[in-house]
Amino acid sequence: MKTTNRNVSNRWASKSSRRQWLGSGLATCGYLAAGGLALAKSGDMSVPKGYTRPGPVTERGQAPGLQARLITQNPGGEKTYAMIFAKGDEVLSGLTEFAGREKITSGYFTAIGALQGARFGWFDRARKAYRDIPINEQVELISLIGDVGLVNGAPQIHAHGAVGFPDGHLRGGHLLEAIVWPTLEVFFTSCPTPLIKEHDEETDLSLFDLKSSTRQQSDDSGSSRNGLLLPSGVSADFELIQNKMD
Repeated sequence: MKTTNRNVSNRWASKSSRRQWLGSGLATCGYLAAGGLALAKSGDMSVPKGYTRPGPVTERGQAPGLQARLITQNPGGEKTYAMIFAKGDEVLSGLTEFAGREKITSGYFTAIGALQGARFGWFDRARKAYRDIPINEQVELISLIGDVGLVNGAPQIHAHGAVGFPDGHLRGGHLLEAIVWPTLEVFFTSCPTPLIKEHDEETDLSLFDLKSSTRQQSDDSGSSRNGLLLPSGVSADFELIQNKMD
């Protein structure tokens, strides 16, 4: 177990350095992937040791054992998937890849399972960065909850979690990274209406902006009336109701 813990710790240190390099270097490369604008701006500030800047999940292929299956779908377009992560899979990479592959533009998920290591974060307002909370041993994932929205047109995962230790105490926060062992069981629901996140200058975070989401939906469907966002296909009925009311 001590060898495993040391390897997990080294993994976090390596990835932390890689994220810091991304934060400072990708802006000069014209990085425009999901959340890239926010990451490029945060690169103007140095990253203190033990902190992680907000930014997108850039690594792919880190959850090769992930299985997913559509289990329910309703007429309104909402879908629910069962997702099972295998030993050694990285959670955020897998969730991000899945959301991109399924073209999910908004949604939410819950999960339970166990991890062999993780890194959570606590947001420091003064530094505009997450203070790392490393987990370097086997823990129970008591709860993982999160959502997804669009950043620069691509899905971005936001998740919080809590883990339990052998003596029963808990730690948790904003999820930065997590390695599964032996399993993680996720139920992921996608919604038909896109929700957009915009860069917030004060925090350097990407935050939901429902006005932007409404404008985007209105432009796409042309079915917005009197400031109300209408689902596709009901604008004619709404107009008829309005005429009767008038």
